[in-house]
Amino acid sequence: MWKTIVRRLLILIPQLFVLSLVIFILAQIMPGDALTGFVDPNVSGEDLERLREQLGLNRPMHEQYISWISGVLVGDFGRSWHHARPVIDVIGERAANTFRLALVTTFFAYLLAVPLGLIAGRFKETVIDKAIILYTYFAMSIPTIILALIFMFIFGFNLRWFPIAGSVDVTAVPGSFSYFISRVYHLILPGFTGALLSTTFLINQLRSEIIDNENSDYVTTARSKGVPKRKIYTRHIFKNSSLPVISSLGMAVAFFLTGSIFIELLFSYPGMGNLFFTAINQRDFPVTNALIILYATLLVSGTLISDILMSVIDPRVRIK
Repeated sequence: MWKTIVRRLLILIPQLFVLSLVIFILAQIMPGDALTGFVDPNVSGEDLERLREQLGLNRPMHEQYISWISGVLVGDFGRSWHHARPVIDVIGERAANTFRLALVTTFFAYLLAVPLGLIAGRFKETVIDKAIILYTYFAMSIPTIILALIFMFIFGFNLRWFPIAGSVDVTAVPGSFSYFISRVYHLILPGFTGALLSTTFLINQLRSEIIDNENSDYVTTARSKGVPKRKIYTRHIFKNSSLPVISSLGMAVAFFLTGSIFIELLFSYPGMGNLFFTAINQRDFPVTNALIILYATLLVSGTLISDILMSVIDPRVRIK
C-alpha cells in the first residue's frame, strides 16, 4: 500500500506541472489584465504602463511563468493584484469557511443518501423505490441556482428560518458560544442545498450494491440455513453494500471542497469558491491559478484517501 501511495504522489508532481502550465497560458491569452478597465481621470496611459511594468505584466510569457512557478515550488504563489497581499493569506482567510461548508454538505448528503439508498435497494420495484428514483431524477436535473433561489425565498425571505448571506452574524463576538452557533446557523441552508443536489450518485450506488449482493453466494447460503430475512439484510447485505459508499467519503469531501463555487456565490458565502469567481472577474490571475492548483491537489488527494479507506475497511481489497 505504501508503495502505491508514494507512487501516486510522485505521479501527481508532473500532473500538477502540466496543469500549472496550461492554466498559466490560458490566463495569459485571456483578454485584459488586472489593470484593464482601470478608470481614474488622474491616471494617464503612461502611468498605467508604468504600473504594468512594476507588476511584470509586460514581460514575455515564459519569463512570467518561470518567475511564478519558481515561487510556487517554495510555497510562494505571489501577490494578489487586487488585494495587494500574498495569495496564501487571501486564500487562507477563505479556506476555513469552505472546509466547514464541505463538512456540513457531506454530513447532510450522507444523512440523506444512506437511508434512501438502503430503502430503495431493500424495497426495489415498489412504490417507495420508484419515489426515491424520482427524487434522484429531480436532484440530477434541477439547476443549482433554481433550487437555491427557491430555498432562499421560502426559508430565508418568507419563513426567515435561516440567513441567506454571509458566514456569521456581524454582531457575534468571536470566540463566544453565540459566535459558534451563528456559524453553524449560516451553514445549514447552503449546506443542505448542496447536499440535496449531490445525493444522486450515493443513492444509486448503494441501491445497486444492495441489489447485486442479494444474489451473492453468501446470501443464498444464509437463506438455505433459514436465517430470517431481516437479519440477512441487516447483518450481511447492508454491511457489505455500505463499504463502497463509506470508502468514497474522502472523494466526497474533496468534491464538495471544489464544487461549492455556485453555492457560495448564490448565498454570498465568503469561501474559496466565491473568491475564485471574483478573482476571474477581476483578472486576479495569481489567485485564480493558485486556487486551480489547490482544487486539483484536493481532488487527487481525495481519490487516494478513498482508495486507502476501501483497502482498510475491506480486507479483500488491496490497491496495487
